[in-house]
This record gives sequence, structure tokens and C-alpha cells, in this order.
Amino acid sequence: MLDATPKKVVERKALKINPAKTCQPIGAMYAALGIHKCLPHSHGSQGCCAFHRMQLTRHFKDPIMASTSSFTEGASVFGGGANLKMAVKNIWKLYNPDIIAVHTTCLSETIGDDLPTYISDSEVPEGKVIIHANTPSYQGSHVTGFSNMVKGIVDYLCKATAAEKNDTVNVIPGFVSPADMREIKRLFEAMNIPYTMFPDTSGVVDSPATGEFNMYPEGGAKVEDIRNAGNSSQTLALGSYASQAGAVSLEKKCKVPFKTLKTPIGLEATDELLMTLSSLTGKDIPKNIEEERGQLVDLMLDSYQYLHGKKVAIFGDPDLVIALTQFVISLGMTPKYVITGTPGEEFNRVIEKMIEDAGIEGSIVKNSADLFELQQWIKNEGVDLLMGNTHGKHIARAEDVPFVRFGFPILDRYAHHYIPTVGYKGSINLMKSMVDAILDRMDRDCADEDFELVR
Repeated sequence: MLDATPKKVVERKALKINPAKTCQPIGAMYAALGIHKCLPHSHGSQGCCAFHRMQLTRHFKDPIMASTSSFTEGASVFGGGANLKMAVKNIWKLYNPDIIAVHTTCLSETIGDDLPTYISDSEVPEGKVIIHANTPSYQGSHVTGFSNMVKGIVDYLCKATAAEKNDTVNVIPGFVSPADMREIKRLFEAMNIPYTMFPDTSGVVDSPATGEFNMYPEGGAKVEDIRNAGNSSQTLALGSYASQAGAVSLEKKCKVPFKTLKTPIGLEATDELLMTLSSLTGKDIPKNIEEERGQLVDLMLDSYQYLHGKKVAIFGDPDLVIALTQFVISLGMTPKYVITGTPGEEFNRVIEKMIEDAGIEGSIVKNSADLFELQQWIKNEGVDLLMGNTHGKHIARAEDVPFVRFGFPILDRYAHHYIPTVGYKGSINLMKSMVDAILDRMDRDCADEDFELVR
């Protein structure tokens, strides 16, 4: 006789299998690279720094420069102060950056290294500067590490020195690609709005090949511009997870008001950015940007027959996933499964509100999730499209789902960091990838059916 008693579902809490995130120092290293002539420094073992550099190098296909305190057993027991002081001394002598951005690792955080004291005791040449951020890998994610380093940049560098605020708008772009940063800057320039973007990795991790090695490419936000951000009239934080902490710190320190917006992916989020800029500055949105918006709307209408009603699973960084979920809803799609590996209940609240407002039922939204769990959901009830970073390819292959690579890291495709996904133009690029993936699947299904008929 079968037992009809309902089985209790046990949720796995103490273990992550294939987490949808990576560790804090990677985000901190990426943020530090967004400062001109900055050398990121990993305060921990050589292996940690090697892993973080490897991930960023594979994603951007560009050599990532960073140094390390090279912890051994002695530093693990007695602390890494001597290692950091020696490392800093050698860095000034050998590599001569303008700024060293120190981030911690699991080991240095666990033994409780006092970074502010170590830094204050280090030799710093005139005109040079050292900043730091605490980035324990066992908390948060790479997005958290990016946010902590941005806050560190503000705390160490930004100053309010002018009697009155100027017309400059600060932009904290979030954990996005250099192509996205270029696109955001293009929108500001099209509206003739003076801005300071930091961090800014454009021109750093997408630098051209010139035939000569340049350890510090031309890109990145200059230290003097970041210092002057304390005199700006407004800060725009594009994404609450990656950018808001820095904006909050800047408001407290320099009395620069801030506004948090979504990462400008899709029609509505880009509209929100441009309308906010127009409201803050009194400047009109130029005709060429309005034309780009019209092109995106036209493409959304043209592709409706392929996207309407399609179920999509999305995973990745919370700021990007929130904006992307809003975009797919506007395309008539159903966000069936939406997850991030980064902790934070705001993720659930924001996306569940979007889904509820759209009248969609049956979706699953979860933070601190992992890809093993996502695959089980897809096995139980499939989707028409999967969107996320490279690590989703195993799910797509096993469950036979069209897959669009999006976010960080993308390790098995080229040129993605040259192609924006923000703004109207970036949203067109993103839509092309989505529709192409679905059409490729339809073409394959038709070919299989024709083969069966002939046979």
C-alpha cells in the first residue's frame, strides 16, 4: 500500500553546489583596476591572487596586473604586517604606480590583520597613496567586494574642498563591462553633462594591442578626478548592490546627494536614467538618443512573435539580473526562475514586485542560490531560454535549453567585453542574442522534423 502522507521538502542550507557567484577579492580587484595607474594588491597568499587574476584575465582576454603579500606559514601565525610593508616598498620601487589598492583575503581576515595600522606604518612616497578594503571571501560575493572597494575609494580619496558644488555628476557604474562603461559615458556626453565615472575600467581591461607592453594603460579614473568628486552636485549609483554603498559614503563624507537607479539594461531602466539626468540638469534628451530608443521599440515589436510567452531562467549578479528581469517582462516573456548567488533580501523583494505587477504566477526567485538547485527546477519544469554566465553552459547542454551568455564570468566566448548591453544600443545587442538563440533552436527542431519525415 502506498503511503499517501505528504513528504516534507527539506531545503538545503549548509551547502552550496556550483554557487552562482565567486569571491569578494575578484570584485575588489576589478574595481581597483578602474583607477588610472593603480596596482591592485592582494593581502594574502600567492594562490589567492593567482586565481583572481586568472578569472579576470580569462574573462577580458587581457593581462591583469596585481601584486600579493605572499603569505607563508609564518605570516599565517604572526600576521602579515611585515609582508605588506615589504611588498609596498618593493611595489613603489619596481612598478611605480600612483596608487596601491589593497584588498584582504580569507586568511588575512581570519587572523585579524589590522590593515589601517599596517598602511599608516608603510613608506609612501610623496604624491602616492595607498587605500584598502576588507573583502573576506567567506561573506557576500564578488559584487560585495566591488562595493567594498568603491566605498574604500571614496573613504580614502574623495574630499569636499570647494565652497560651492559644481555641475559635475558622479557615476558609479557597478560591476559592468568596459563596453558598458563606455556606453554610459556616451549617453552623458550626448547630453553634454559633465561627469566623473569611478571606477572606470574602459581603456584598462580592453586596451588596444600596440606592440609594446604598458603596465598602466591610458584608461581609468584619475585620482585627482576622484578626489574632486566630493565637490560634485549629484551622484548616480547604477545598481543598489554594487554602487550604493559608495554613494552613501560620499554623501556622508562630502554632502553630495545621491540617487540609486537600476543598471540601465532594457527600455524602462534606460528611460529612467535619461529622464533622471534631464530632470537633474534641465537638459533635453538629444534626437539621436531618441532615435535609438525608437529602434529598440521597433525591434521589441518585431520580435514579439518569437519572445511572447517564452519562459526564461536568469542567474547572475543581482544588479544585472534585476534590470534584465524587468527587460524580459517588457518583452512579454515569463521569468520562470530568477536567482543570484549574492545574499540580500532586497533582490527577492524587487523582482517579486515586478513579477506581481506583471500578473505573472508560478515564478521562483531566490538569493544566495546555486546552479545545482536551478538545474533541478529546470528538470522539473523546463524553460525556453537560459541566461547567465559561462557556468550555465553545463545546464543548457544537459537540459537542451537555448543559452545566452550574460554577466561575469564569460570564459568561453570572445569579444563580449567590447559589446555593450546597457542603454538602448546595448539592449538591441542583448535582444539580438536572445532572439538568435531561440531561432537557432527553432531551426534545429525544424531540421530534425524534416529528417524524420523523409525517413
